[in-house]
Amino acid sequence: MADQQRVMRPLDDLINPSEPAYPLLKQWAADAVRPVEFLPPSANRADALLQTQVTTRSLMGAIVYETGGILIDNGWLRILGSGHPKLTRTVPAWNQSRANGFYLIADDAVGGFFAINGGALGTDTGNVYYFAPESLRWEPLELGYSDFLVASFSPKLDDFYKPIRWSTWQCEIANLHGDRCFFFAPPPWTKEGKPPAAPYADVPVEEAWDLQMDFRRQLGS
Repeated sequence: MADQQRVMRPLDDLINPSEPAYPLLKQWAADAVRPVEFLPPSANRADALLQTQVTTRSLMGAIVYETGGILIDNGWLRILGSGHPKLTRTVPAWNQSRANGFYLIADDAVGGFFAINGGALGTDTGNVYYFAPESLRWEPLELGYSDFLVASFSPKLDDFYKPIRWSTWQCEIANLHGDRCFFFAPPPWTKEGKPPAAPYADVPVEEAWDLQMDFRRQLGS
């Protein structure tokens, strides 16, 4: 991840042709029990990798450089990469003005967000947290980035989302763009919004993020 206090490493230092992580990622996806779609990388993937400042020997670097992002379970879960028409948000661009002691790496169809803890979310720096729309809280997953990816390809994904999925979600996810998420009225974090019914509409992911962060501030979270 980019650190403005460090000297930026050049692209040649970030691309590792001898030990790439991408083949391992592809193998995990091939063994997945959920549909997994690797989006082709953006023409600007080199710039995205430079801004992210991780090597392709790492899983994050492999995703940024080799994919435009990854759609899991028909787009219910979106792993950010270098951008694609189906998922235009890139890892570095999405974190601009949003990351503050954490680094956003993925999000989902119900307005939930995944981030690597940089110190602001708890003492377990480097672990992944989930911003839950049903609680408006950052919840520790007790997983690093690689274990988070493995879990995302596994049956654990169904267990994780079971409390917030509704009966027709599979039909409705088919037409949802990767830069949008479902909007519920009343919101799932309210007493009236539990358990969630079918969504009211869908909104840009940016709008969902801003709205939920504003709710957190109003509630003093």
